[in-house]
Amino acid sequence: MSKKYNFAIIGCGVIANTHGNVINAIERANLYAVCDIIKDKADEFAKKYNADNVYYDYMEMLQDPNIDIVCICTPSGMHGEMAVNVANAGKHIVCEKPIEITTEKIKPIIEAVKRNNIKFQSIFQRRTMPAAIATKKLIEEGKLGKIVMANAYLKYYRDQAYYDSAGWRGTWELDGGGALMNQGVHGIDLLQWMVGQKVTSIFGRADHLSRNIEVEDTAVALLQFEGGGYGVIEGATTCYPGLDTTFAIHGEKGTIIFSDSGIERWDFIDEDIPRPDAGKKIGGATGATHISSGGHYILLNDLIDAIENDRQPMIPPEEGKVAVEIINSIYRSEREKKEVYL
Repeated sequence: MSKKYNFAIIGCGVIANTHGNVINAIERANLYAVCDIIKDKADEFAKKYNADNVYYDYMEMLQDPNIDIVCICTPSGMHGEMAVNVANAGKHIVCEKPIEITTEKIKPIIEAVKRNNIKFQSIFQRRTMPAAIATKKLIEEGKLGKIVMANAYLKYYRDQAYYDSAGWRGTWELDGGGALMNQGVHGIDLLQWMVGQKVTSIFGRADHLSRNIEVEDTAVALLQFEGGGYGVIEGATTCYPGLDTTFAIHGEKGTIIFSDSGIERWDFIDEDIPRPDAGKKIGGATGATHISSGGHYILLNDLIDAIENDRQPMIPPEEGKVAVEIINSIYRSEREKKEVYL
């Protein structure tokens, strides 16, 4: 029988519930321990997801030799220090998005992962969408020709109560940004991953137009890709009631448009290419608790397989860094009111 891997979760907030459900659903996984600095929260979470071991200090938890993999589900601005400490303890890592809030803070993560020879999986579950996978493959095969436009419409809705529900939300220190860094980071990662080209310049605008927060609730950005094509990002948490995340890829030879609800356009000049199954809806536009767990299931299983076969996981930290660099560049463009070159 294959080895069963003992998982631990740091941070028992909203997204930790997805991790708890997925770990309990994976045959080769066991939720061994949970940790939160709030005792009642940790105790209730452990009871809910049948974890036998509860900690209130994650550094103490890391001393437990029975833990194989740690899921970091804390506020974004805490990920870096925790990831380095987890790596130094010799544990493999699953890290929620973004893996940190600046590229400077991501560098020590990458170094610690390499130094300790452990596996690190970034959580960007949209990369598991069949439509996205098929789109990336067709771009790589040249079926769309030169990519001229690649757009991401990331129009979420979060009310003021959402930001008020946790002191770290909507802050530069721990959230690292707003509609782009917290919600839109998934779509920004997916856009650049599908196109497969470096973003060379960005001109962006971002501000808090409606919510009483430090960071942006509404943003737009114009991107230029290495191949010469343009990209547009529209990201917000102010679009009631929350719209399907939508991606539009336009090449010289065709157009692909898909959203959370399915494929809207699948048109090619030269040939008839079968549409892929759209897969299950990812969700999350209308609320943080409406995210499906299918992508997490794939990514956690992939990490286990990567450990057993000594290969890179699907989304190592080097890839988790790209979307953060793009978002930070949009913020810089807003501050300096000019185009930023990457």
